[in-house]
Amino acid sequence: MGANVILKRRMAELGLTQDELAHRMNRAIEALTGRPGDVSARTVRNLINGNTRRPIGRTCAALEAVFGCPVSELGFTPPRTAVQVEDPVRRRTFLVTAAGTVVASPSPRLRRLGQSDADLFQLEYAGLLQEDQRTGGARQNENRAVELAVRVQASLTDGGSSDRIRCRLYRLSSDVRCLAAFAAIDASAPERARDHLDKALALAGLARDNTAMFRVWDHLTLTSSQRENHAEAAAGADVLKRSSVARRDPLYASLAHMRLANALARLGRSAESKRSMNLAESAFGQAREGRQPSEWITFYSRAEYNALSSYAWTAMGEHERAESCLHRTLAALPSELVRDRALFTAHLSLCQAHQGEVELACATGRQAFEMLPRVSGSLRTANTLIRTRQVVEATGTKAPEAVRWIEESRQWI
Repeated sequence: MGANVILKRRMAELGLTQDELAHRMNRAIEALTGRPGDVSARTVRNLINGNTRRPIGRTCAALEAVFGCPVSELGFTPPRTAVQVEDPVRRRTFLVTAAGTVVASPSPRLRRLGQSDADLFQLEYAGLLQEDQRTGGARQNENRAVELAVRVQASLTDGGSSDRIRCRLYRLSSDVRCLAAFAAIDASAPERARDHLDKALALAGLARDNTAMFRVWDHLTLTSSQRENHAEAAAGADVLKRSSVARRDPLYASLAHMRLANALARLGRSAESKRSMNLAESAFGQAREGRQPSEWITFYSRAEYNALSSYAWTAMGEHERAESCLHRTLAALPSELVRDRALFTAHLSLCQAHQGEVELACATGRQAFEMLPRVSGSLRTANTLIRTRQVVEATGTKAPEAVRWIEESRQWI
C-alpha cells in the first residue's frame, strides 16, 4: 500500500498543508450538511499515505469540492455507489476560495448561469488578488489563478447564460489569467507570463472588453521589459496610449504614458521619456477624484505613479530624483501592500547605493528583505537587492556595516 502521490501533487499545486486541507474539507462539509466537519490532520495523513484508498460519504464529497474533480482523479478508488457523469467538471457542487470561504457553483445538471454565479467567481478572484498583493509571485498564487480561470471557463461549457453574463465571465477569465501572468512576472518568469497572456488576450476578445484588452497589453509591455526588449515594450506602450480606453479615461492614459516613458528611458531616449512623463503627470491630474475605478487599475495610485517615475529616473541615471520619488511612494503606500513595500524599499536601497551612500543602502536593503514574506516568490525584489549588492561591492568599501550586509545578503539571495 503506497502513498497517494497524485493527492500529494494536487495539494502542492494548490499550496495546501495537511492542516489547511483538513480545514477546507471541514468548511465544505459544513456547507453540505449545515454542521461543522470533523476532518483532522490525521484523516488527511491517512489519505496521503494510502491507508484510506476509498473515501466515502462526507470525506469523499469534501475532497471533490476542494479539488473540483472526482476522487478517481485524486488517486482514490471511487465509492461503489458513485454515480458516473458525463463530465467531471459537472460533479462540482461548490467552490472553495483561496481564503477558505465555501461558495456555491454551478450544479451537476446543465443549467443557466446567472448573476449570482458570476458574483461568486468574482469574490474568489478578489481573494486571489489580495493574496498576490501580500506575497507576490509565489508559484501557488499563479497556480490558483490558473485553476480558477479553468473553472470559470468550464462553467461556460457546463451551462447556458445571457450574453451579458457570458461576456462578464470571459472578462473575468481574462483578468484571472492576467493575475497568473503578473505572478509569473513578479517571479521573473516572462516566458511563462507570455503563455498566460496569450490566453488572456483571446478571452478579452471573446468578452468584447477594451479595458480587459488594455490590461493584457499592459502586462505584455512588462514581459518585454523583463526580456530586455525595450523597443518592443515601447511599441506595446504605444498600443496602450492609442487605445480607446486611454482616450476615454485619463487614469489609463497616464499609465500608458508612464509605461512608454520607462521604455524610452531604457532605450536612452531621455528627452522623449521626460515628455512622456509630463504627459503622464498631466493625465494623472485629470483623473476624476472620488470615482470608483475598475478593480485592477486601483493599483495605479499616487504611490504607484511615483514608483514608476522613480524607475524612469533611475534608467536615466538621475538617482537623486528617483530616491525622492520612492520616499513619496513609501509614505503613501497602504500597509497591506506588503510585496510592493518590499519591492520599492529595495529600489530605494539601489538608488542610495548608486549615490555612494553604501552604509545607508545596506541598512535599507536589509529592511526590504525583512519586509518580504518568506512565502513570497518576488524575484523582482530579490534581483533588485542583488543589483544593490553589486553596486556596493563595486565601490570597494571596507565599511564594517557594508561588509557585513554583503555577507548576510549572500545567504538570502
